[in-house]
Amino acid sequence: MDPSPGQVVTSALPPLDIPSISLAALVLRHVARLGDRAALVEAATGRTLSYREFGAQVEAFAANLLARGARKGEVLGVLLPNLPEYPVVFHGTVRAAGVVTTINPSYTAREVNSQLLDSGATRLVATAAGLEAAILAAIGTRVHEIVVVGGDAVAIAAAVAAARHAGAPVPAITALEVLLRKPAKLPDWPAVAPDDLVALPYSSGTTGVSKGVMLTHRNLVANVMQVNGAVPIGDSDVLMAVLPFFHIYGLTVMMNAGLSSGATLVTMPRFDLEGFLRAHQEHRITHTYVAPPIVVALAKHPMVDQFDLGSLRFMLSGAAPLSAELAAEASRRIGVEIVQGYGMTELSPVTHFTPAGKNRPGSAGLTVANTECRIVDPASGATLGADVDGELQIRGPQVMKGYLNNAAATAATLDAEGWLHTGDIAHFDADGYLFIVDRLKELIKYKGFQVPPAELEALLLTHPAVADAAVVGIPDDEAGELPVGFVVRKPGSDVDAATLQAFVAGQVAHYKQLRRIHFIDAVPKSTSGKILRRQLRAR
Repeated sequence: MDPSPGQVVTSALPPLDIPSISLAALVLRHVARLGDRAALVEAATGRTLSYREFGAQVEAFAANLLARGARKGEVLGVLLPNLPEYPVVFHGTVRAAGVVTTINPSYTAREVNSQLLDSGATRLVATAAGLEAAILAAIGTRVHEIVVVGGDAVAIAAAVAAARHAGAPVPAITALEVLLRKPAKLPDWPAVAPDDLVALPYSSGTTGVSKGVMLTHRNLVANVMQVNGAVPIGDSDVLMAVLPFFHIYGLTVMMNAGLSSGATLVTMPRFDLEGFLRAHQEHRITHTYVAPPIVVALAKHPMVDQFDLGSLRFMLSGAAPLSAELAAEASRRIGVEIVQGYGMTELSPVTHFTPAGKNRPGSAGLTVANTECRIVDPASGATLGADVDGELQIRGPQVMKGYLNNAAATAATLDAEGWLHTGDIAHFDADGYLFIVDRLKELIKYKGFQVPPAELEALLLTHPAVADAAVVGIPDDEAGELPVGFVVRKPGSDVDAATLQAFVAGQVAHYKQLRRIHFIDAVPKSTSGKILRRQLRAR
């Protein structure tokens, strides 16, 4: 439906019949058919898990969890980078009717401890390299067993000894291999209902306290189908899995959508440009999902020209706004159109996707199937029409059940009619394309005017001397807030602040002009690509 005054925007895609099955059943549906086809490949080593091996390991992990007393609904924390073991552990837990809380492996022990406490996790999966930190993070929580991925007995013993020396009680330590042994007999599998919880990712802490997002089997089954309905992939496709699986973007759009479609996933535990480009060349990647910082590198780094990306057919950027100009610059460089999507953890995450061949520069794409949207005036609550900015609100089967242990935050985000209030300022054009203007909470208020930092960041990135940029509001007694830029110069550039301020001033209204510019070595960002504005304000 085209957006008109007072109307709800719906999808032009045909509605989907969402089956009442578990997420594991959806993701594992091709295991028997594909057999020896590669499901997961580790980019750095070439280590491969076939679909048959993947399915067998998932079933073994699940059966052994149940044999060790795991019960339906118990929470297991996964503290891993992108490794082939990640989907094994995730879906083994899901097959056993458990719930997975996905944890950022770059978190400090304090941050991990906070998530373990809030989620009520009873088991934790970590690498041998991160074992000492995992033991420290488990202090005072319900975690009674830590499952270790990789590492030898000497390394594991050293980590345990170091933790004990620090005074930490040590839970039971089990090598992953133990839980991957074929069980003597398979258990009676616990029944799973569509509304049972399956995942507990934690929402970004960049704008407030992190909250556990309760996602159900129905939420994630629906969203995997919505993603694959917008951009179909199949057995012959190879996906670059570099965005972290602990983030809902990587979890749904790459890991679950990819495996449920029979594609091969090439995993990288962390992004480095050379390894990313080499993986595309060596593994003949066909589909890549990225965040804006990667697009910046593709547009501006000379190394890109050294690699063959000719197999690539589709690239989508999400997790943070991307300017049309930067997308076009990178697209010309790599020979593939870079499109955008939109979502958030509370939405499983995808509500908007740009199908191949339907790009509209600067847009976050079209509404996915079975989804309703509206643009609402934040002040009056009135539903707005095309090309008018307001808060984006969304309703559909991918909308979260709520926030764990936080009824007040749930009520503030989900209204009585099931609309999720995103906190994003956006509009739809007459053809139903979504354009994100900015975060409602991140708008800078300058003398009563609203200044969207994303607009100024996109403008700064068009300057030939700028490699990266961020804009925040700094408190000011007279103006309320001053728009201040933080800029990373390109190597060899000596551009000064006055030049960049004049560049911006020549293209925006007076109230949007940058009052100061600071030069920094790198813009602080989360692993999903969101600018950590609080860190910049603290400077």
